Amino acid sequence: MPDWKDALERVINDVVAPDAERVDAEGSFPLAGIEALGDAGLLGLTSSAAHGGGGGDLAAAAHVVERLAASCGSTAMIVMMHYTATAAIMAHGRREVRRAIASGGHLSTLAFSEAGSRSHFWASQSSATPSGDGAEVRLDAKKSWVTAANHAQSYVWSSLPLAAEGPMTLWLVPADTPGLHRSGGFDGMGLRGNDSVPVTAEGAKVAATAMLGADGGGLDLALMVVLPWFLVLSGAFSSGIMEAVTAEAARHLGATRLEHLDQTLIQQPMARADLARMRLATDTARTLVGDTIAAVASSREDAMLRVLEVKAVAAEAALQVTDLAMKVCGGSAFRKELGIERRFRDSRAARVMAPTTDALLDFVGRVVGGLPLLGP
Repeated sequence: MPDWKDALERVINDVVAPDAERVDAEGSFPLAGIEALGDAGLLGLTSSAAHGGGGGDLAAAAHVVERLAASCGSTAMIVMMHYTATAAIMAHGRREVRRAIASGGHLSTLAFSEAGSRSHFWASQSSATPSGDGAEVRLDAKKSWVTAANHAQSYVWSSLPLAAEGPMTLWLVPADTPGLHRSGGFDGMGLRGNDSVPVTAEGAKVAATAMLGADGGGLDLALMVVLPWFLVLSGAFSSGIMEAVTAEAARHLGATRLEHLDQTLIQQPMARADLARMRLATDTARTLVGDTIAAVASSREDAMLRVLEVKAVAAEAALQVTDLAMKVCGGSAFRKELGIERRFRDSRAARVMAPTTDALLDFVGRVVGGLPLLGP
């Protein structure tokens, strides 16, 4: 897809950006934007070219997520989860699903977090048991939050192992599997159109061939494939929000006047200092995203450390930048017109999405201190 960046900008300008305020106000799924991204080949951007996809890498996915997040956080989060799930599916999923994703007609997502273990995604409580002659597997689970749950065609699903030793097994579960139940809609403070709802499995049966990778090997797959994509794209998501509010704040400060001084707000030293802090934090986070992508692509020695750092750094920076944007733009930022308060709300999600900032700080401390990533 040589022109995918141009196609992305057209979809953003024609569909995603014009619909962002309505998606937020109504808490509605951004269906038009997701369909337009699919039609433009962008949902299949990271799929293998051998299956008809764009053959795009992590850097391409990060660019898409960052640009979407600058316009509509809900759309960006849905695509971020889709790209992350796609990474696992491309590694181990069935050929027909790979082709469907590559065509842009199949939306996937992650189903990791659970009511019993909350943000500790590595401690699955879901069960997987053989059914009948072993050709099918019964899944029982209480997934707490699944993005795009009512609109995705499949879930990359975690459970306890079927029979092997190990902490986790991953499955590709069709969303229309009998026995899956989705609970209501999403009515949250931010990311209001992301359709993140609990999904319960009660005797949901999938083919044994739905297993992704080896039985008991799901944690390795999660750590080596799913987690790098998720954390890097989360960093890109936060970077996109920061870029948008920094640009909006600069425009507002340059256009708003203090008539009694015959000066604009940008001519005030305190306002300039706050804007500079926003720019510094935004550029620092974006630089770390780029360096993490380079580290992963080259299998650099510090790649895992960078992966564990990037979401935490970008998430916390986004809180700082959006808070400064609310401050520096004053009362105008509290109105819907600027779009700053929407980004302020959307930015809060990254800190608490598993693995949370606190969990990532513990992981980073373990790596730096020479301890195992999981354990005492």
